[in-house]
Amino acid sequence: MIILGIDPGLATVGYGIIEKTSKGIKMVDYGTITTPPTEDTPVRLAQIADGVTKLIAQYKPDAVVVEELFFNTNITTGIKVAEARGVILYRAALECGSLFEYTPLQVKSALTGNGRADKKQIQFMVRATLGLTEIPKPDDAADALAIAICHANTSEYGQRRA
Repeated sequence: MIILGIDPGLATVGYGIIEKTSKGIKMVDYGTITTPPTEDTPVRLAQIADGVTKLIAQYKPDAVVVEELFFNTNITTGIKVAEARGVILYRAALECGSLFEYTPLQVKSALTGNGRADKKQIQFMVRATLGLTEIPKPDDAADALAIAICHANTSEYGQRRA
C-alpha cells in the first residue's frame, strides 16, 4: 500500500510517501511544495493544487492522508492554511478518492504513544520507523511522513472523508 501524507500550509506543503508491506514500512520519497510569498493567494492555491495533482499522478497512492488544522492564536494565518488545506482535500478526493484525516494528537499518539509528544520525539520516531540515518528536512516533510506513518499503523481508526 502506497500512502501519501500531507502537512498543509500556504507557503510550504510538506509531503511524504511511504509504502506499507507485510515486511514493514519504507520511505519512498518526501519533500515540499512551496509557493512564493510575492504571489497572490489564488495563484499560490493553484500552485498547491498542481503540485498535489502531480504527486498523486506520479506515485499513485492507495490513500492520501492530511493533517487536520490546529489553531493557536494567529487566525489570519490559520485562514490561509485552511484555504490551502481545502485545495489539497479537493484535489486528493478527485485524484485518489481514498482520503483520510488525523488530528495532531492522533499522529503523536500513533508514533510515540503520547499525545503530548514534542516535535523532536516525533522526528526521532519518523527516523527510527523508516530506518533513516537522519531526520528528514525540512520539518514540513518530516511531519508529512509522520502523518503517513500514523495512517499505516492505525488506518482502521482514521476518519475517511472520500
